[in-house]
Order: sequence, then C-alpha cells, then structure tokens
Amino acid sequence: MNRDVILTCAVTGAGDTVGKHPAIPVSPAQIADAAIEAAKAGATVAHMHVRNPQTGRFSRDVSLYAEVVERVRASGTDVIINLTAGMGGDFELGPDDRPYQAGPNTDLIGPLERLVHVEKLRPEICTLDCGTLNFGDGNTIYISTPDYLRRGAARIRELGVKPELEIFDTGHLWFVKQMLSEGLLEQPLMMQFCLGIPWGAPADTVSMKAMADNAPPGSIWAGFGIGRMQMPMVAQAVLLGGHVRVGLEDNLYLDKGVFASNGSLVERAAEIIRLMGARVVTPKEARAKLGLRAR
Repeated sequence: MNRDVILTCAVTGAGDTVGKHPAIPVSPAQIADAAIEAAKAGATVAHMHVRNPQTGRFSRDVSLYAEVVERVRASGTDVIINLTAGMGGDFELGPDDRPYQAGPNTDLIGPLERLVHVEKLRPEICTLDCGTLNFGDGNTIYISTPDYLRRGAARIRELGVKPELEIFDTGHLWFVKQMLSEGLLEQPLMMQFCLGIPWGAPADTVSMKAMADNAPPGSIWAGFGIGRMQMPMVAQAVLLGGHVRVGLEDNLYLDKGVFASNGSLVERAAEIIRLMGARVVTPKEARAKLGLRAR
C-alpha cells in the first residue's frame, strides 16, 4: 500500500463532453481556474488539455496553452503543471474502398510537432502516450509508433521535462521497458495506467495489478479508471502501491445523477485516501519524489 499519494486532477480532456456537463472548462481562463480549483481542493498535479474557445473541440493551439500556463503561474497557486502531448495522434479510416483516406476526425501530425507547446512552455511534466490503440467503437486509431515514441522520448529528455508515460495496455508497458533499456528514459519513471478506455485495458483489479507487477523496479506509477470506475480505481491504486488521478477528463459525475466539479472529485478522492490511512502529498514533496528539475 502507498501511504504518500500524488493526486493528479485531469481538468478537461479532449473528448466530446461539452454539452454533456454544464460546466466543462473550455476557455483558457476556465481551464486555468479549474486547475487552481483542483489545487485548492488538494490536488498535487493539474493535467491539462486546451480546447477551441468557440467550438469546445480539442485544440493544439500553442497560444491557448500559453495563456493557461501563464494564468496558473500568475495565480501563485502551488501545483505541478502537466500538459498533454498526446494530441495529434488520431487517424480515422476512410470508407472501405479507400481506408487510407483520412476521415473528418483525423488529427495526425509527427512526433516532434506534438511537442511544440512543451518546447515553448517547459512545463514540469508532459505526457507521452506509449503505443497505438483502437480508440472507441468506430474507425479511429490513436497512432504512436515505436519510432515516434523513441523520437518523442528523446526530445522530452532534451527539454528537461518529466514524461508521464501513458499506458493503455500491457504492450505499451513492454515498450516503456524497451525505451528504458535504450537509455531514452531515466528513473524514476513516472507511469500512468489509463484503464477503461475502449479498447485498451479494462478498469479492474486484474489489469491494474498486472501492470503494477510488471513495472520496472524503482519506477513510480499511478492509475485511473474512467466513468463510474473512477473512485474504485482510486482505492485500488493506493492499495496496490500507486498514485491516483481523477477529474472531469475521465468522469463527469460525483454520484449517480449528480454532476461533479474538478474540486469535488479531488475532495472525494482525498477523502478516500485519508480513510485508507494514507495522505496526499504536497507539490513540493512530489517534485522531490519524481526528481523534477527546477523551473
């Protein structure tokens, strides 16, 4: 069991949740305010995507990331900033006779272009999605090939940013170990087991334990489940020795029929952690644990 827990809040994500919840953070001001709200509720880390303020859809606009980061830093709130670098990997296959023709939901760029905002803003942490995955029930694939991952990992290391290694299935963990053996990653690894996303590993004890048991010695891992499995996976991660993540990116409800806020999800997770006899660590403590470089 882990008694000193890093609590991450993923405040908005890139999914089609606008309109499904009355207060999904969309504008840079709303996303920054959500990160600050989460930190004040007890979150150690704020994980952030940005959205197009006019449409609410996902965005890779560097100026939007810059405004979010500037607002959080200017607030004086002590929270570790974790920016996604997973955008730009979506490919939607075309019709049966032209599958190579990109569908309308395609957003596919190269590995270094996915890091442009990280290079400019130098957050303490950015994500690295560690493998290709069937994403959802349609024809969309998230593409992150071994070559792309090696190049991305090398560039993140050059920038002095800590990669949070997003692991959606067991083969992704296998390749993380390969990158570690090649010197592209350094200990302590920071891994996030992302469970319940169709069609990766399910959000259950067996999947989380399999990943935890196969984590390289000396590494640090966290895990989360989406939807109704969010809070059960908080307890499971702590019990198995890991850290946790909650937030509106992964789950919209605090209780059945009751919409959540990022702050309320953090408070609920922190209470579960406390009742298990553990505690949420401060950003300062987490920086030391993760070996983050001073900004």
